[in-house]
Amino acid sequence: MITNASSLTLSNLRQTFGLRLDTSDRFFDEWLNNAPTLTEAELQGLDRLTRNYTYLSQEEPPLEEIVKLVVVSPLLDLAGFYQSPFLVKAEVSTSIEVADEANAMVVQGRIDILVIQDSFWILVIESKPAKLDVTAGIPQALTYLLSAPNLQSSCYGMVTNGREVLFLKCDHRQDVPQYTRSGTYRLLENTAERIQVLQGLKQIGAYIGDLRS
Repeated sequence: MITNASSLTLSNLRQTFGLRLDTSDRFFDEWLNNAPTLTEAELQGLDRLTRNYTYLSQEEPPLEEIVKLVVVSPLLDLAGFYQSPFLVKAEVSTSIEVADEANAMVVQGRIDILVIQDSFWILVIESKPAKLDVTAGIPQALTYLLSAPNLQSSCYGMVTNGREVLFLKCDHRQDVPQYTRSGTYRLLENTAERIQVLQGLKQIGAYIGDLRS
């Protein structure tokens, strides 16, 4: 049986893959403690992103493709993911096979944007239309994180609807996969949280880089 990743819920992930929320993981409480101060150019880039998105959302909530172009792409640029040693790929096909004594199921999907370094997954990004709540993308993003190469102990995800952003961390080191999530950051209404989104992206890139060195 083939199932699309977009149709799964958190309950499905818990029942099918044993995925559990790890409430003891403090990564997202601590990750910005030593975050670098943004440059003036980076701050201006965030302001431009906000102005562009606000203008384009005057008539109707932007669709997913506009969210990718106006929000996700500039964030990746500002975070340095379009430069060495990173590589950005779009619409990456992925699948996970689950088998038990009764039946077998293959979960398939396409990752909106995947940032990699060599074969190491840095960041999985799932974008949604502005009319949807940002949390609607959590199950799909977690499904993709579960499909990361086995050589990785953990990997990170970002979900956005253009107005808001949240981050995910999936840990494969345990017998039972676990995940934790950040709070929801407001890109448009809150300047401090907008800055934290970019700082968070830069921190993820630096954190993985340290592990790889």
